[in-house]
Amino acid sequence: MLADRLLQHVLSFSLADVKLPKDVGVLDPFNGPHNAEVRRIVTAFHRKYYTDEKPRTLMLGINPGRLGAGSTGLSFTDTKRCESDLGIPVVAYAPTSPAATSSTAWWRGGGADAFYRRVYVHAICPLGFVKGGVNLNYYDDKALEKAVTPFVEKWLRTLVLCGMRADTVLIIGTGKNAAYFSKLNERLQLFHRIIALEHPRYVMQYKARNLDTYIAKYLAAIEACG
Repeated sequence: MLADRLLQHVLSFSLADVKLPKDVGVLDPFNGPHNAEVRRIVTAFHRKYYTDEKPRTLMLGINPGRLGAGSTGLSFTDTKRCESDLGIPVVAYAPTSPAATSSTAWWRGGGADAFYRRVYVHAICPLGFVKGGVNLNYYDDKALEKAVTPFVEKWLRTLVLCGMRADTVLIIGTGKNAAYFSKLNERLQLFHRIIALEHPRYVMQYKARNLDTYIAKYLAAIEACG
């Protein structure tokens, strides 16, 4: 079953063998202070939406931030969205306030059930990073990017083998994230086509007036995957 394979993968990866720059810390909700709750949430999520064998289109963000996947283990989903949109209660700690900007859920057009029947959302790098007490993207530090790339390659290869479609991948972030993945895909040859989409944080912060346009763009990209 797809859920079983995904859970085995997403609950087992680790950066323990990766030598990171000395001033960079790992944001790992699966081994943090609320690790038992995060693992319960992630397990409930997969059991709810992936108890079948239908291949999914993969949608890849950057890496977890503290308020979203860093708190729930689910990409683009903070604790508030986890309860209100997915119906998965968060019992070990209070829902975040305010909600993470990227946790808009507007890209789940048609509702979570319809969305997750077609798409699996995660990140190019499944663990996040902090530097100086703030979020750090894997590509913001060249030494960090170089250090994690072998880990990312192994992570993505295994993720695809779990049950992802290889015809098209959706990349969240049209700038550095898309550029990094395009070069990676040239080498690994995992996907035939890449569709890059604007990051929810960018849309909500700078293009909120045009939200309907971006919703339509996300839905059209999913439809284009067939």
